[in-house]
Amino acid sequence: MKIIADSCCDLNEELKKDINIELVPLTIQINYEEIIDDKNLNTYELIDKMEKSSDYPKTASPSPAHFLKKYNESEKSFVVTLSSALSSTYDSAMMAKNMLLDEGKGKFVHVFDSLSASVGETLICIKINDLIKSGIDENEIIKRTNEYIKEMKTFFVLESLDNLIKAGRMSKMKGHIASVLSIKPIMGSTDDGNIRLVKKVRGSNKALLNLVDVIGEEGEPSKFSEKILGISHVNAYEKAKKLKDDILKKYNFKDVIIVEARGISTVYANKGGIIIAY
Repeated sequence: MKIIADSCCDLNEELKKDINIELVPLTIQINYEEIIDDKNLNTYELIDKMEKSSDYPKTASPSPAHFLKKYNESEKSFVVTLSSALSSTYDSAMMAKNMLLDEGKGKFVHVFDSLSASVGETLICIKINDLIKSGIDENEIIKRTNEYIKEMKTFFVLESLDNLIKAGRMSKMKGHIASVLSIKPIMGSTDDGNIRLVKKVRGSNKALLNLVDVIGEEGEPSKFSEKILGISHVNAYEKAKKLKDDILKKYNFKDVIIVEARGISTVYANKGGIIIAY
């Protein structure tokens, strides 16, 4: 049984060894250059290109054919995609599933809309992997995974507002004022997988301290001992490590894992960005 995810699913080396997971890459376009978000992508180079470009980097979901190829490599596949509110990747994965059904090969495929991104997808893949190992049937795996997705919270802190300004989602004047005042927005997911503003905080350190508080305010601390919290960072390991330490001082999570953002997460969160899910 195989787990398939798109390349917004951020992993570390330990997870790559522990989970039988295959990633289907999205693509990133900066000016006229197309960059494939695969293992060859260098996030430092990507950030440099984003900073030098006057345009917002655009992303494109994989074609159904890319998913279909992966489906044909296994008899049974569980698929985890970016939130359908943020990307058409879920639609591509579903189209590929319908194409497979039309071929009548009798293979099993179920596609989960993560309603999240980045380390949110990672946690869902970990959950599916644990359920597969428990030996329960496919229908029960689907039921429990959907319950997990419904309960999951995702938040991120933006260190840079450049991409929001370039995308026209924030005016240059407001962006300049925010930068001068060192305002760092804390963003979060909605129930339908979209993005909302949670708080505006002055200063990076204060933003991360506020993020620790938000975890308890928006979650259920009494259930944290049963949950894993994931942190994804955009070339900001020391910041992620300190955040992990602060979280463990305040909450009793089952585990806190750190992963490094790949290309798509880097586009979303930008340099120094932090994404968490639990």
